[in-house]
Amino acid sequence: MTPAPLALYVHWPFCRSKCPYCDFNSHVRETIDQARWRRALLAELDHTAAETEPRRLTSIFFGGGTPSLMDPATVGAVIERAAGHWPADPSIEITLEANPTSVEAGRLSGFAAAGVNRVSLGVQALDDRALGFLGRGHDAAQAMTAVALARRLFARVSFDLIYARPGQTVAAWTEELRAALALAADHLSVYQLTLEPGTPFHAAARRGDLALPDEDTQAALYETTQALLEDAGLAAYEISNHARRGGACRHNLTYWRYGDYAGIGPGAHGRLTTPAGKTATRTHRAPEIWLARVEQSGHGRHADAPVAPEVRWREALMTGLRLTEGVPLARLAAEAGQSAADLVDPARVRRLTEGGFLVPSPDRLVATPAGRQRLDAVLAALVG
Repeated sequence: MTPAPLALYVHWPFCRSKCPYCDFNSHVRETIDQARWRRALLAELDHTAAETEPRRLTSIFFGGGTPSLMDPATVGAVIERAAGHWPADPSIEITLEANPTSVEAGRLSGFAAAGVNRVSLGVQALDDRALGFLGRGHDAAQAMTAVALARRLFARVSFDLIYARPGQTVAAWTEELRAALALAADHLSVYQLTLEPGTPFHAAARRGDLALPDEDTQAALYETTQALLEDAGLAAYEISNHARRGGACRHNLTYWRYGDYAGIGPGAHGRLTTPAGKTATRTHRAPEIWLARVEQSGHGRHADAPVAPEVRWREALMTGLRLTEGVPLARLAAEAGQSAADLVDPARVRRLTEGGFLVPSPDRLVATPAGRQRLDAVLAALVG
């Protein structure tokens, strides 16, 4: 069998400050030894490649944290080393996440020269009061300037927005979203604000100091988002992601289509298909522990773990239903090693279809917009 294509995720765990809504593996440090971290990332990349069959490398994604705090030389070194280990697809997508502060925007040309061909900017809002509330280090004017600069430097540009903020109205969000559409290139990620355990926002909500819009307002904000973006040619291809034709994030599609990906850096995960089956990898989350482990043994990974067929098909179902294209039943059957008819009860599918949460289809499971909005409940109704 031809080995599956491969995506590579590179985690940079450092930020200038921690946003109050963020539960990602991100950390604030006064100083960072860039050269030391470059050596460590390359060492773990070498170790991962040595354990991986020759693959076609389809994407690299620098995430975080704030990868735009990396030296462009480090980004370039990782790209060059990865392409030396795995033949790069002619249309390889290389994405880097960046914040739109003036300092980080000034580094974008260096990342483009290093080989990055797609940038994702953490704009989050185009309202200065909202940006202050979200703990962002830029204002709306800086965000707009950074998006315009990115569009001049990169063939593909995305930026993130967060909605369902306290006190937000449909009218105000409509105005803000129209301003965003005037800036947008081929991709927008639009996330509903959630209160993740362990974050300052979650603690504030428990104290009664922060309240999100009620469910009806949240639903109206979601429906407004879908309608405005679709009318503008940026239809949803995933729950929170919208793109023009050909503009979908190929790296993230690897996750949602349950493809193979390797992860390096603190807290990075991977899923790799081997002759023995699917293997899950993960690295130590704490940056200093990860760094010490890499310098000692060439990698910062925990012990790899086999992914049982029962887990594999459920993971493929969970990620695939996030997509507007849905998940092919053949994919579920291949991951489970048994017939799709034995995995999903046709009666449950029929009830969800009749209820307007699944699209009628003979060969795949596809959630309707209403189903994607209530995906946890749909999954529970499908497989318990």
